[in-house]
Amino acid sequence: MKNPILLHAALFLVALIYAANYSLSKDVMPVYAGPYGLVVLRTLGAALFFGVLSRIVSQDRIMGRADNVRAILSGLIGIGANQLLFFGGLNLTTPINASLVQTVSPIVVVLASAVLLGEKIRPTRIVGILVAGVGAALIVLGREAPTVAHAANPVLGNILILCNASAFGVYLVIVMPLMRKYNPFTVLARIFLVGAVAALPFGWRQALAIDFAHLPLVIWAEILYMVVFLTIVAYLLNNWALKYASPTLTGVYLYLQPVLAVLIAVALGKDTFTVEKALQASLIFAGVFLVSKKPKATPVPLTPTAE
Repeated sequence: MKNPILLHAALFLVALIYAANYSLSKDVMPVYAGPYGLVVLRTLGAALFFGVLSRIVSQDRIMGRADNVRAILSGLIGIGANQLLFFGGLNLTTPINASLVQTVSPIVVVLASAVLLGEKIRPTRIVGILVAGVGAALIVLGREAPTVAHAANPVLGNILILCNASAFGVYLVIVMPLMRKYNPFTVLARIFLVGAVAALPFGWRQALAIDFAHLPLVIWAEILYMVVFLTIVAYLLNNWALKYASPTLTGVYLYLQPVLAVLIAVALGKDTFTVEKALQASLIFAGVFLVSKKPKATPVPLTPTAE
């Protein structure tokens, strides 16, 4: 790429958008909006945006039974289940826990590739999976101090975030052939439409219950942030950046996201970062590093998490 500064700026902005969401969402949930109501707003907004955009920039249509089934599964797993699990989990746990647990998604990519694509898992990756698994388990099952705000059930919330990371890892494996075959906006339009339909039964009541007329201005801004920046801008920047970014570079920004999330959460007083969490995070990072260290001949892209 001729201008690497733009590439780094895009990857950093994506990481910052995702990292800030962990704390900003806690302002909105559960006082002003339920988690599944926010998912409905996000998926409907993105489905409308990408549906219009795909008509403008591409004449692609997803063709054939196999590709349509793959697109439906991608929407159900990668958008519907992924976002419902993420916001449901974040509503119950802390921003720092959620950001750290989510970093296990590359490990799920490797496991899903082994199961669905028959790829072999090398000994180094097995060690990495075990190390990161220990770190994730310690966070998931750890107890939070009673002073931590908006963490009604941290263990259940952490489990939901772990399921969210797993859903996203499986989604990456399923959706990749579609992204390579069709225009990305065509694929995003379809999967967000499927995801919105899947989320409606769970969140339409919470969406309608939001008292938009009496929301404070800052809460309005945070909801718009989740719909516009977290869903649309981040996806657009991410898809553009991944065309030029190497797996190593993407991996750097994968590790940066939870670091930014911790800094933002502590700065805003949403969470506390302890020595115990630092050690747990080190185990996860070490495991993900070992899993992501691949032979040059068969690289598997490492992508930032999606919420």
